Amino acid sequence: MALPWALVALSLLPLLTAQDPTCPYQKAVPITDATLERLSGKWFFIAAVLRNPEYQQMTRLVEAAFIYLIPNLKKDTLLFREYQTIGKQCTYDVSSGGIQRQDGTLSQIVQDREHFAHLWLTKDPETFITLLFPEDEHNRGLAFYARKQVVTREQLNEFQEALKCVGLQDDEILYTDGKKDLCGPLEKQHEEERKTGNLES
Repeated sequence: MALPWALVALSLLPLLTAQDPTCPYQKAVPITDATLERLSGKWFFIAAVLRNPEYQQMTRLVEAAFIYLIPNLKKDTLLFREYQTIGKQCTYDVSSGGIQRQDGTLSQIVQDREHFAHLWLTKDPETFITLLFPEDEHNRGLAFYARKQVVTREQLNEFQEALKCVGLQDDEILYTDGKKDLCGPLEKQHEEERKTGNLES
């Protein structure tokens, strides 16, 4: 199972123009090399609001999760290494995707389908947000990622402000719990295997 932002099939259709014109999601921000350098590395999945019932149900199963984003700036591709704790078990998955620079989106191929996420860089470089189903009020969502499992009040406030910006509510937020993470040992094992050349990705 892929992380929630990848599970949500996203559209590249223009964002709703009826929303608040000051909302940063109104306009796609092109992705640059600097953007990709900022995104590179390990991120914890902190929280999300997903109105699509199917994806919401899937996300409720995720107790804790983190992801490694590995961009290839020359080829505009992404490698995803994902660790999730679901049902007191650690799951690990490797997948690939693309970078659509002008559209401001990232994509991931999950079960032979390519899914897109509109990227929004927060004021804090230690967090970022992805916008899901921007054109569909009934399925719209946001996913929130941070460099650390525990976020500050200021970081959380920015996520909550983003929710209001696109018409979502605080009481819809699904949070993960880093204390339930069971993937630490596997992550450590993979790191050791990469050092010895026994694990390619």
